[in-house]
Amino acid sequence: QVQLVESGGGLVQPGGSLRLSCAASGLSFSSYYMSWYRQAPGKERELIAGISSTGGTNYVDSVKGRFTISRDNAKNTVYLQMSSLKPEDTAMYYCHALRLGYGYWGQGTQVTVSV
Repeated sequence: QVQLVESGGGLVQPGGSLRLSCAASGLSFSSYYMSWYRQAPGKERELIAGISSTGGTNYVDSVKGRFTISRDNAKNTVYLQMSSLKPEDTAMYYCHALRLGYGYWGQGTQVTVSV
């Protein structure tokens, strides 16, 4: 079955960096549109970054210039490099895989930005 497993979350000070990873299995990874969402307490889940099968990327304005999404098809893994982190980036971060209208979610990894 399809599995998406996120890792790399944690506690970081404002201005710091983290790299999230999402390891996929059970799907033809290279053909999927991969994305990262986040959900803060009391807020809706929001799409923050996506990368197509050919490497094209998109970002929500709030993370442009600070976050970078990338993928390694040989490792079936998508990454989210986060820098200049702010307290408002605190959220549960989820990986999502999408192809032909079928989507899969990971279980999430918590990112907390605090002094």
